[in-house]
Amino acid sequence: MNDPSRVTQPALSESNDRPSLQQALAAELADLDSRGLKRHRRVLESSQGARVRVDGREYVAFCSNDYLGLAAHPELIEAAREGAARYGVGAGASHLILGHAAAHHELEQRLAAFVGLPRALLFATGYMANLGVVTALAGRGDAVFGDRLNHASLNDAAILSRADFRRYPHLDLAALGRLLAASGARRKLVVTDAVFSMDGDIAPLPELVALCERHDAWLLLDDAHGFGVLGAGGGGTAAHFGVSSPRLIYMATLGKAAGVFGAFVAGGAEMVEALVQRARPYVYTTAAPPMLSAALLKSLELVRDEERRRHLRGLIALLRGRLQLRRWRLAPSSTAIQPLIIGANGEAVAASEALAREGLLVPAIRPPTVPHGTARLRISLSAAHEAGDVEHLAAALNALQ
Repeated sequence: MNDPSRVTQPALSESNDRPSLQQALAAELADLDSRGLKRHRRVLESSQGARVRVDGREYVAFCSNDYLGLAAHPELIEAAREGAARYGVGAGASHLILGHAAAHHELEQRLAAFVGLPRALLFATGYMANLGVVTALAGRGDAVFGDRLNHASLNDAAILSRADFRRYPHLDLAALGRLLAASGARRKLVVTDAVFSMDGDIAPLPELVALCERHDAWLLLDDAHGFGVLGAGGGGTAAHFGVSSPRLIYMATLGKAAGVFGAFVAGGAEMVEALVQRARPYVYTTAAPPMLSAALLKSLELVRDEERRRHLRGLIALLRGRLQLRRWRLAPSSTAIQPLIIGANGEAVAASEALAREGLLVPAIRPPTVPHGTARLRISLSAAHEAGDVEHLAAALNALQ
């Protein structure tokens, strides 16, 4: 006799005019592909560096944020080994429970001194740092003002904060001033990239600080692509301009020029303590492995070496001097990020693929990462490159025109 409790119920079916979730996603992916917007991952089989092995082939890579060539530096590798021997490979807990190791604590103190601010706080990633700062310091009744070309993490943070979010045209400080003057918000927070990750241009920090002082606003500076590269000793964009202000909240990442992983926020002691207490991406996550902080303590010593930055500046000048462009446009950047604006998505992808056939990896960047009609090759230079690498790239690009 059949057990009625085991009768199989018919599966719910989609209505005839509504696609299943899988069908909808497949259609969306096909649409991305048809518009030249679908992304594909490459498999890196070597350490990060100017020369890499990807998918079984050797390339010269112009697509890394390892601006000083430290990601595979033997002294960092040895420091990480020593850190692993002392602390193990996992933190095991959040910073506020039992995950805040001596290496974390020392690194925070060293980072604060490195950028000349009273206190610093480690985060697992720059994305988490920006989310933590904005949502801890702004909320309903407050206002956040962001540059139109800011990194996605700053935009997402502003939306999640539930503050009034106003965006101003790229680097248009007159527009920002009007927005600040018209705002009656309880607390005002201006958020901006320091070096814009897809354009390579630098925010006018002295003028931004002056605006914030005039309109009683805080300034969150995301220096992911300036820390270690700009300023004396690699102190970043604030050091580059010689700017200091109690209104400045400084965020930088540690997986780019510093060559390891993580991020930190630095500023006034009260602001940082507020983040310790209220920044959810800090409070509610396991601490990064302390072995990485051990490596970063060594990295800070190597970052101070001016020779790497001099070599990098020479490579930037060499590339800009060798390119002979007819249809494409090289954006006005003095940083390690050199964007070659192509325009059409398909043409940018085709140029990237042609360079790959020449043994050169340069990524095609397309919307929504950049505005429509501005697809580009994002050339990232590193102190690990040699002059001959840049000469090869320039010749290949000139031949594609």
